[in-house]
Amino acid sequence: MLIPGTQSIKEAILYTAFELSHRKWKLGFSNGEKMRTVSIEVRDLSQLQEEVDKAKKKFGLEGQIRMVICYEAGRDGFWLHRYLLSCGIENVVVDSASIQVNRRKRRAKTDRIDVRKLLHKLLRYHGGEQLVWSVVNVPSEQAEVGRQLHRELEVLKKERTMHRNRLKSLLIQQGIVVSNPSSRKFLIQLETLRAWDGKELPADLKSRIIREHGRLRMVEEQIYALGKERAQRVAAADTDAMKQVKQKDRTLLF
Repeated sequence: MLIPGTQSIKEAILYTAFELSHRKWKLGFSNGEKMRTVSIEVRDLSQLQEEVDKAKKKFGLEGQIRMVICYEAGRDGFWLHRYLLSCGIENVVVDSASIQVNRRKRRAKTDRIDVRKLLHKLLRYHGGEQLVWSVVNVPSEQAEVGRQLHRELEVLKKERTMHRNRLKSLLIQQGIVVSNPSSRKFLIQLETLRAWDGKELPADLKSRIIREHGRLRMVEEQIYALGKERAQRVAAADTDAMKQVKQKDRTLLF
């Protein structure tokens, strides 16, 4: 009996689902009727090929057959998707948020449960149930590289906020409130600051504040440099990614 959602197997197809965890990759194989799961070392492509060959043999799938694969979007990004496509293998990257999880059973969650669930959904998806999950629109390599500058800016801005808040927190613990710790004149101002009782700040605390301010200034300089580069590239629109940015945002927001 076929797994629900599949049609009569006229064409030999090896369905495969990947569960990409940090320590091991769990692989689920099916010919549309039976399932098999194995584990391999992470990113071991030669071992992956060995397991594919074993699965073909176990299911009696000989020669060059069609392979259909899926995995959830995550920390490994899209390199695996591109590798599979380069091998002539069909692959879909699935949005993790679109896969329903039974919260009552999440304590029993294992890689085996996940990979079998993914494989079952893959069979249903290729059986015509397109709404069984959401498929990620994988960007081109050029587009993905083009987003790096913008993403780095976002990370730096969060880091800047962290340094600013830490400086304010260190001072507020002494009863001192400053409005702009990013100012270049902050260190001059620091020498004049006094704690709640009118005493100078302890030497160790002042040293820590100075080091923290140095880290903040370094982040500020990187934001300025990257922001300037981004503005130039948006103006030139030298990549498809920058053309899209230019359409959406013609001003550099800090």
